[in-house]
Parts: sequence; C-alpha cells; structure tokens
Amino acid sequence: MNPRILIADPIAQEGLDLLAEGADIDVATGLAADELLKHIADADALIVRSETQVTRALIAAGTKLRVIGRAGVGVDNIDVDAATERGIVVVNAPTGNTTSAAELAIALLLALARNVPAADASLRGGAWERQNFIGVELRGKTVGIIGLGQVGSAVARRLNAMEMHVVAHDPFVPDEHARHLGVDLLSFDDLLATADFITLHTTLSPGAPPLLGREEFQRMRDGVRLVNTARGGLIDEAALLEALEAGKVGGAALDVFSQEPAVGNPLAEHPRVVATPHLGASTLEAQERVAIDVAREVLSVLAGAPATTAVNAPLIDAESLDAVGPYLGVAHMIGTLVTQLTEGQFQAVSIDYSGEIALHDVTPLKAATIAGLLDTISEEPVNLVSVNNVIAHRGWPVTEQKLPDAAPYANLITVRLTSSSGDVLVSGTLVHGQPHIVEIDGFRVDVSRAEHEDEHGHILILHNEDRPGRVGAVGLTLGEIEVNISAMDVGKLEEEGEAIMVLSVNRALTPPEIDGLLALDGIEKVLQATI
Repeated sequence: MNPRILIADPIAQEGLDLLAEGADIDVATGLAADELLKHIADADALIVRSETQVTRALIAAGTKLRVIGRAGVGVDNIDVDAATERGIVVVNAPTGNTTSAAELAIALLLALARNVPAADASLRGGAWERQNFIGVELRGKTVGIIGLGQVGSAVARRLNAMEMHVVAHDPFVPDEHARHLGVDLLSFDDLLATADFITLHTTLSPGAPPLLGREEFQRMRDGVRLVNTARGGLIDEAALLEALEAGKVGGAALDVFSQEPAVGNPLAEHPRVVATPHLGASTLEAQERVAIDVAREVLSVLAGAPATTAVNAPLIDAESLDAVGPYLGVAHMIGTLVTQLTEGQFQAVSIDYSGEIALHDVTPLKAATIAGLLDTISEEPVNLVSVNNVIAHRGWPVTEQKLPDAAPYANLITVRLTSSSGDVLVSGTLVHGQPHIVEIDGFRVDVSRAEHEDEHGHILILHNEDRPGRVGAVGLTLGEIEVNISAMDVGKLEEEGEAIMVLSVNRALTPPEIDGLLALDGIEKVLQATI
C-alpha cells in the first residue's frame, strides 16, 4: 500500500509528478485550519510552503505522520519541537533557491547602479530625462559582501566575473575558502570603510540589534549603495532612511523588510530605493528545484532511508540514544556559545568527548555541535547524514578526540574554536538532567539556559580584575539601565589575578550599554550571547 502525502500549499508540477511515482498524493491547498485537521488524519507525510501553519494541534491530529516537508528554506511556520517530540522528521530544501537569490542580488545591484526603475517610471510617465539618470559602472568598484554562505559565495563568483574588486566579512569562513572564491576577507569595520557597494547575505540572531544602524552608516563611504536580499531585520530602517535623506547612502535596493508586506513603508516609496516584494526565490527554476528537492527528501524518509536535510534532531539507534542522546542539547549549546564568543577569522575546531560517552558512537554529538556553531550564522541543516558535507563545504578543519576521564563529571564535552584572534574553549555537561556550561576559557563556571526551553537566555560574560567591588559596580550599572539579573556565577585564575563574571539577564544590551560596562574600573572585556 502506497504512503499518502498531503500537499497543503501549491508546489511545482515537477515535484508533484515525482511524488506520484512513489505515493498517493492528496492536493488540498488553501484549506482553513479546521478543514486541514480532517485531511491530516490519514497522511503519512505533509508538504507545505510558507502559507500553512503547521501547529502542534495539526501535528497531533496527524497520527500517522512520519515526515513534514517544507518546499523552501525557512521552517518558521512549522512547530519543529512538536514534530521532534512525536519522532516526525522535518525536512526542507535549503539549496534550491541559491541561484535565484544570488541572481536577484546581482539584478538589484545593476538596477541601483544604473537607476533602472526610476528611468523606466520616468519614460512611462511621458518624460525623456536622460540627464537625470546618470549611473555608475560596476567594473573596478569595490563591493563588500557580508556573509559568505551559499548565496554570498554565489554572488561573489558572479561579481568577480563583472570585474569588481570583491571583499567580504565572514569570521566563520577560512581564508583558503575565500581565496578560492577570489575574495579578500576584511574586518567588518574595514569593509564598511572601503566598499562602494555593500550586499547582505547573512542571518540575524534572535533578539540581536540590527547589523547596520546609525553608527555603521556613518563609518561607510559617502554615497555607498546598499543591497539587502537576506533579512529585513539586518538594517535599522529608520537609520537607513535618515542616511538616504542626508545623502550618506546614495541608494538602496531592498527585497526584504522588517515587517512584510511592506506596503506603506517609507523606504519602499523613497525615490533612491529599489524595492521588490521578497522575490529571492521567485523564479520558475527555483520553484521547480525546491519542489523536486523536498519531494526526494520526503520519499526517502518514507522509504526508511535517512534524510540529508533534516532540520530537527537526528534519529539514532536506541543504544546510542541511551548513551549520548541526553547530551545532544549540551553539544548544541556549547557550539552556539563558542560561535558567539569567537572574534577574528575562523581557522579550526576541535571537539573532545570525555567519560562514558567516549565509549560510544559520538557522531550525533558531532552533528549537534556543528549545528550549534552554525545556529546564529546560517540556516544550513545539520544532521547525522549531512554533517561531514557541511564541514567540507565550509572548509572547516574539524578534529575529534575521545578521552576516558571526565572528572569531576561523569561526561564532558569540550569545544575549542581557533581563530586569528586566539582560542575560545567551552565545556559543558548535564547537571540534574539539564545542559550546563561548566568552563569558559579555563574559568570554572556554572551556566544554564533559559528556564523555559522555548526562550533564548541572554548572558553577559565579563572579564575583570580580581578585586573587591567589581560585582557590585556591575550590578548597580545594570540596575540603572533596568536590566534584570536572574543568575550570576564567578570564576577566577588565582595565579593571574583575573576573574570572570557570567550573568543571566533578561535582554540583550545595546552597544552604548556595553560601553558603559567597559567604562567601569577593572572591567577589561564584555561579551554577550544567547543560549
């Protein structure tokens, strides 16, 4: 008997044809939530795009569900935790729209440089105003790419062919990978100061401030042109509007906005802005590819084979699950924290597994660690099948070591990330069944994540002189800016007179607020992260 697949959102015919070869398909698009509940009861698989909300209730009603497929990249409309609890694999199509997104960025860059939309509107309005639309050539100009993931790398290759000087900022790409792309890696500040054009291809951590705000615009070259096809929240839109009005930014091309639909957004109506309604994946080829990709993944899972684009917890056998399964959350949390604490250009990562877990297959822990490392900088799915491909694609040198002794803990996972600025080392384990960070750069600490698993816990890590009064000064300063401290731990290196404070707080701090802490006597370094 063929499995039954429910198609709740429209996908390309090529995907439907592929699914029909191995399953019975039920195309029921545009249904209200209550109607969808009736259709899901007998479905072995569900395929959606962004329209259908795959809620916990819908997943609960799908008593036969084994896999949920998202024909696209983002899975914000799917309750992944609810699916994982039920043992349902969630897959997506992360690479199907890479070319389309890259080509849209190039199209917007060209439209911005040559004033194409404004000139078109002028001529359609009955005017012939060539003198009003003098543009600039791309050849010989410096273009800065922020984020060298799959889309950013594809953009770099195309811009090199257009004879531009391509520079980039991405601290999590090794120098060798950048050289292979023909790209010069720069610091964030140097890129802002030298680029004639800037194009964004990165992600934004939950709760993080915009990447580009008033201070960043002031550090850019006068007349810089900006392209954003990544995330609307990467840009402080009010600051961009001010920079456009002041002439600091010569023009912007935006496919994404902080709130969508962006109807009524003043940026979308500005004369020096090229605005499009989130068209990154809107090509016939991209729609065909994501439909085929997700169809293959869904059929693979239904046939009992592993999925290469699973976005939820990897499936492992019962014996391994008993031994290392409880530590998947530890590994992921360590990886997430290490990435956020690392400064400089990424070079290598090493993972140590100590204690009883070292006697077992630790591949799931490796996958969870790499997933954590990428969590705040990429949407690439990482699981048992894809982990080595992800590592190879990014050019990351990863070494692993198994150690028998984890004293004073039963088990310990340690990740060391080496960058051009030095090493960051973080260790973690389970304490009363919950993931805890127990060491940061040689300092013994005890840090746990948010009380509720669906919340992001904000933490501050302060390096300070080991002398009285530092804790009180920090607490007073945070109180003055109405930041609540829910937990605090301290550690010190006695032989060096250096100490560390780790505080769990209720929100992320702004750059000026961080500067306020750094201004305190004896505070040497302040880092913040979410876990």
